[in-house]
Parts: sequence; C-alpha cells; structure tokens
Amino acid sequence: MARAGQGGGMGSAVNVGIAVQADWENREFISNISLNVRRLFDFLLRFEATTKSKLASLNEKLDSLERKLEVLEVQVSSATTNPSVFNN
Repeated sequence: MARAGQGGGMGSAVNVGIAVQADWENREFISNISLNVRRLFDFLLRFEATTKSKLASLNEKLDSLERKLEVLEVQVSSATTNPSVFNN
C-alpha cells in the first residue's frame, strides 16, 4: 500500500508537470498574440499618419487647381462679355 501512495505522488507530479507545460504554452501563445497586436497597432498608426499626409498634400493641390480654374473662368467670362479683347 505504501507503493500505491508513492505512485499517486508521482502521478500528481506528472500532472503538475503537464499543467506547467500547458501554462508555458499558453503564455507563449498570449505573448505572440500581444506582439502581433502591437505590430498591427504600430502599422495602423503609421498608415494613418501617411494617409493624412498624402490627403493634406492632395488637398493643397486641389485648392491650387480650384484657384487656377476660378481665374480661367473669370478670364473666359470677361472675354465673352467683351469680344473686343479677341480683336487685339
């Protein structure tokens, strides 16, 4: 009977070992997930900054084109109301 008690102790030690191994595997999995979430977050921050910068640049170009278009519209409008401009 003493052997049965010792055998149970070994089984318990094996179970603890299995639990420890499973715990380490879970911690590694969680660590990998955390690392990938951080990488994704960093990517999204960089993407947002780049996108905002490109959109701001595009907005400036559109504003410039709108101003040029307004000047052209005024020139065309004055030319059509005053055809003598074409006779010079």
